[in-house]
Amino acid sequence: MAASLVFRRWCSSTVSEAAAAAPTKGTRWQRLRNSRVGVWCSSLFGDYKEAIRESVVGAWERPIKSGVYLSLLGGAWACFYTNPEEGSFETSLKEMTNQLGLLSPWIRNGVSDGHMQKLVKLQNQGCLRHVSLGVASLTYRADYDPDSSLYEARCSALSVPWRELPDRMLDVGFAGRWWVLDNKMKDYDVNDEEFRHLPPALFATVPPAPQVTELNEQMHKDSWKPIAMQEDEEERERLRAAEEGVEGTQSEAVGLTQEQAQT
Repeated sequence: MAASLVFRRWCSSTVSEAAAAAPTKGTRWQRLRNSRVGVWCSSLFGDYKEAIRESVVGAWERPIKSGVYLSLLGGAWACFYTNPEEGSFETSLKEMTNQLGLLSPWIRNGVSDGHMQKLVKLQNQGCLRHVSLGVASLTYRADYDPDSSLYEARCSALSVPWRELPDRMLDVGFAGRWWVLDNKMKDYDVNDEEFRHLPPALFATVPPAPQVTELNEQMHKDSWKPIAMQEDEEERERLRAAEEGVEGTQSEAVGLTQEQAQT
């Protein structure tokens, strides 16, 4: 109330001073500029103009400092723009659960499978919560469903304090990704329990490089293809067939002469 009174008196004093200095008659535009609203808008525009001029001059005099500030503002805006929402977490959870569902239980990664089953169980119970911090998002575990009518769920005195949030936090969304979810799904199709009973000597062996694996796969695929004969081999086969044909004609001629001699 006091602030509004001071503001009215300031506007009235400014307008009275401007009205005393300026003539009362003039065009419509001049009367509008000399009115209370016109003088207030003109002074406000002058203040913004002076602030912008000082900002430009300060940025020109200190380019490194201004560059750092602009980088921070740009990074904050990018984080705010790419901040994942609650729907993106549910979508990612469904996609990764479907990926695990396509695998046999014997080859699933135990860490990935256990984390996904835990999240799905909390989601079915309605205990998953999402909170947005502007530049990042958090997913944490609650004790009750928001639609629950239990006294423990409705009483504010029994609510979970904020100091227990780190222990209940399940995932962090930042820069368009859910980092814990992606980390848990790394090598989700590799079951470490299958290699527990291997001898220590096999653990020390270095697995083949991806190039070697691709080369072996290509050689295996090429082994099923028909054998392509080279030109030299084809020429040898042609000469061999020709020689066999000549020997056959010679043997037939000899046979004919022997029959003629017998007759």
